[in-house]
Amino acid sequence: MIYENQKIFIPVFTLSAALLLTACSGKEAADTTKTQTTQTEAGTEAGTESGTKSGTETTGTSGTKLDDLYQQENQIFADHEDVWNKVFGMMNKSTADPSGNYADFLANTVDSNKDSFSEDELKTLTDDIETIRKIEEQIAELENDTTTSEDTDAENNSEDASPFRDFSGQDYDGNTVDESLFSNNAVTVVNFWFTGCKPCVAELSKLNELNDAIKSMGGEVVGINTETFDANKDAIKEAASILESQGAKYRNLSIDSDSAAGKYASDIMAFPTTILVDRNGNIVGEPMLGGIDNQDNYDTLMKQIQSVIDADSAK
Repeated sequence: MIYENQKIFIPVFTLSAALLLTACSGKEAADTTKTQTTQTEAGTEAGTESGTKSGTETTGTSGTKLDDLYQQENQIFADHEDVWNKVFGMMNKSTADPSGNYADFLANTVDSNKDSFSEDELKTLTDDIETIRKIEEQIAELENDTTTSEDTDAENNSEDASPFRDFSGQDYDGNTVDESLFSNNAVTVVNFWFTGCKPCVAELSKLNELNDAIKSMGGEVVGINTETFDANKDAIKEAASILESQGAKYRNLSIDSDSAAGKYASDIMAFPTTILVDRNGNIVGEPMLGGIDNQDNYDTLMKQIQSVIDADSAK
C-alpha cells in the first residue's frame, strides 16, 4: 500500500515491527512511480495511534530525498524505541492533526506527560524532537517545491492540451490554414460532422446563418468533416457537394488524422458536436451536442459565443 503525505497512527504494540519493515514492490513502483516508506499492517487502520510516518506520493530526486528524510525520522524512533513507545502510548488521537506540525504534536504529547519520564528520557525526547523538527522543515520545503512544480506542470499541460494551438489543415480548395484561423477571430465555432449523419446535414444551413450573424462580431464558423481527414479527395468532393446543396458557404477543412485536432475529432462519440475556440486556440466551455437547427440549441450557442466575444473584448 502506498500512502500520501500524512501521519499514520498505529498501535504501540506494533511499533517495533513498523520501524523495521519497509517495502515497495517493484511492480507498484513501476506501475505508479510512487515511493513508499515504513508501514505495517496495522498502519492502514484509521484513527489508531502511533508516531511513525509514511512516505509521500512523489517521483524522481525529490521523492528519493523525501524517502531518506522519512527513514531518518523512523530511525530516531527505532534508536530510542522504549521511550518512544511510552510516548506513543500516551498520545490522544482526538487531538492529533495530520496536517499540523508533527514535531509540535510530539512535543505537546511529551510536555503534557513530562512527569511520566525521567530526566534522561526527557532529554532524549527533547533532542529527538528538535532533530525531527529540522527534518520536518526539510520535508516541508521539498513538498512545497514538488507541489509548485506539479502545479506548474499541470498548468503547462492544461495550456498545451488544446488541440488547436498548433493547428494546420486545408480548405476544400486546397488552401493551407494554420492557427491564425483562431488568432484572427475573437471566437471560432468549430462544427464536427460527417456526410452520412442526417442531423449533421440538417443543421448545415443554420450553421451558415450563424456564420453570417457572427462575422461582424469577430466570429467565424468552421466545419470539420471527419470523413475528409488526410485530404481524402473523394470524401472532400462528396462533402463539398452536400454543403452546396444546403447553401452552406462557410469554410470546411480537411485535417490530418494524426494531428492533435485530428485525434481530438476521432474521440468524438456523438455528432454533430460543436465547440468554441478562443483567439489563443483554447477550447471554451463544454461541447454542444446536437444540431443548432433546434432553436433552443441555437440560442444557447449564441449566448456562449457572445460570452467569449465579451471576454475577448475585455482583454
